[in-house]
Amino acid sequence: MENKFDLIVIGAGPGGYVAAIKAAKLGLKTAVVENREVGGTCLNRGCIPAKAMIHASSLYREIQESERFGITAPTVSYDYGKILAYKEDTSRKLSQGVEQLFQGNGVTLLNGVGTLEKTGAVTVTSGGETTSFYADNVILATGSKPLCIPIQGKDLPHVVTSDELFRLEKVPESLLIIGGGVIGVEFATVFEALGSKVTIVEALPRIIANMDKEFSQNLKMILKKRGIDIHTSATVLRLEQDGDQLACVFSEKDAEQSISAEYVLMAVGRCPNTDGLFGDGVELEMERGRVVVDAAFQTSMDYVYAIGDLIKGVQLAHAASAQGICLAERLAGVDATVDLSVVPGCVYTNPEIASVGMTEEEAKVQNIPVKTGKFIMSANGKSLITMEERGFVKVVAHAETEEVLGAQMMCARATDMIGEFGTAVANRLTVHQMLKGMRAHPTYNEAVGEALEAIAGGAIHVMPKKR
Repeated sequence: MENKFDLIVIGAGPGGYVAAIKAAKLGLKTAVVENREVGGTCLNRGCIPAKAMIHASSLYREIQESERFGITAPTVSYDYGKILAYKEDTSRKLSQGVEQLFQGNGVTLLNGVGTLEKTGAVTVTSGGETTSFYADNVILATGSKPLCIPIQGKDLPHVVTSDELFRLEKVPESLLIIGGGVIGVEFATVFEALGSKVTIVEALPRIIANMDKEFSQNLKMILKKRGIDIHTSATVLRLEQDGDQLACVFSEKDAEQSISAEYVLMAVGRCPNTDGLFGDGVELEMERGRVVVDAAFQTSMDYVYAIGDLIKGVQLAHAASAQGICLAERLAGVDATVDLSVVPGCVYTNPEIASVGMTEEEAKVQNIPVKTGKFIMSANGKSLITMEERGFVKVVAHAETEEVLGAQMMCARATDMIGEFGTAVANRLTVHQMLKGMRAHPTYNEAVGEALEAIAGGAIHVMPKKR
C-alpha cells in the first residue's frame, strides 16, 4: 500500500468522510483513518439511530391514538428487539454506503487508530502493528463522545450514556434523564412513547435552553401533558442505590429532592474525542479540551487542520460536513460553496423544532430593528388533517429592508422546511423575494408563506387585529 497522500483525514464521521470525498472529487489523493464503523457517531451511535427510534416510537404512539381518525387498533404492541434491529439495519446501510462512496471516489480507507506525530506523519495502529503514512495536509475529525458530569454515584450500574442506552435490550420501566437539552428531550420522547416513566432534571431554567424561549415553553407543556416529569433549575447532587433502582438526589428551589428510576441517562452534552489522537511531543494549542483553529481551520501545527466537534462552535453533524466541504475546497484551491455562519438547529421531538439565523431576542440584544410574522399551525389545513400538536412558524426580518434574518418553527416537518430559510438567510433574501415562490396546498409549508405575508401585512388566514 502506498503511504504518501495529498490529504489524510483522521476520523470518518460526517465531517471527516465528507471532507475526504469532496477532496477526492477535487483531485486530491486522499486517505481516511477510522478505527470503528465508517460514518462515526452520527451514523452509528447518534443522529441516525436516535431518529430511527424516534420514528418507530412515534409510529407506535400514532397507531395507539388512531381512533381519533376513525381507526381502531386495540391490540397494538411493539417488539423492542425488532425496533433495535431496524435501527441497526438503518445505520449499517448508511455506513456501507459511505464505504462504497470511498471506493467509487478513490478514497483509501485505513482501518485502525490514527495518531498525529510531531513530524506531521500519521501512524495507524491496527492488530498490534503500526504503519506510518504521510500527507501534504492532515485533517483531524475524530468527533466527540458523551460527557459525564463528575458527581457521586456516576459509576453505579444502570447509569448510562447515550451509547449504552442504545445497547439496552429492553425498555426501562423508568428512566431519569440528567439534562434537558436536545439529546435529553429526544430520548424522553422515545422512551415515554414506549411506556417508560420518564423524568428530566435540568440545571438551567428551561429545557432546550439554547433555542428560542417559545420552543421551551411549548415543548415543556407538551411533554408534561404526555406524563413526563420535568424539573428545571435543578442541581444534581449525587446518585445513590435505592434497592434495585437508582435515586437521583437534586436541589430545586433550595429544597433537596430525590427521584428513583431503573436507569439514569447522562445527557449533559459531549466532549471532544482525542483518545490516541496525539503522539509523543505533539502539543497543539488547546482550549478547554478543544483544538484551537483559525478562520481557515488551521491548528497551531503547520498543515494540520481540525473540524467538527473537536473545535469550538456548534456540535452538529451538518455543521461538521459543511466545514469539511469548505476546507477540502480551500485545500484544492477553489472557492467555498457553503456559508458556515448559517447553521440550522433541529430537535426531532413531536412536533419537530427547527431554527436558523437570528431570533427576535438576539436581534434586540444587537440593537437590530426587526419585525416578525407569525402563523399558528391550528389554522393550517395539513395540520388539521393530521391533528398535530400546537405549533407555529415565526419569521424575523429587518424592520427597514425586510431582509430575512431568521426563522423558528415548531410543527410537523419543521426540520425539512427549515432549509428554505437557511437558503434565504445565507443569500440575504427579502420577505418579498421569498413570497415570489408559490407554495402547494395543502402542505405544512403553506405556513411559511403565511408568516411571510404577516410581515408584509397581508396574511390571508390570520384574523386582522381589532382597531
